[in-house]
Amino acid sequence: MHLAEVNLELYIPIGMLVVMAVLFVTANMVLTHLMGPRTLGANKDVPYESGMNPIGSARKRFNVRFYILAMTFLVFDVEIIFLYPWAVTFAKLEPRSPEATLFLARIMFFIATSIVAYVYAWRKGVFRWD
Repeated sequence: MHLAEVNLELYIPIGMLVVMAVLFVTANMVLTHLMGPRTLGANKDVPYESGMNPIGSARKRFNVRFYILAMTFLVFDVEIIFLYPWAVTFAKLEPRSPEATLFLARIMFFIATSIVAYVYAWRKGVFRWD
């Protein structure tokens, strides 16, 4: 396929989506600046405004398990994101065809490696909170 043969009309919805996103962000920024409150004071300068006075340093150390658990959550979150397009494509394949078998084998390998990673994290104590 040559570059001249590319149908640019297929990219119009994507361009419209990008333009709408930019307009939405710009409108929100401008309207917030124009209509938002402009009160200043000692309480507004405090970095933490949830009703509690900030006590101590912001450089507190956290246990590394929090980060490991967050990374584990992200791994399984990304796995779900990969499963959806696969399922849509797999549903359109001819049943029991070589291509469908290959698709199934690939996703089984992907899920198996994810299960191995989950069991490894479990054995390492990532999910324990003691």
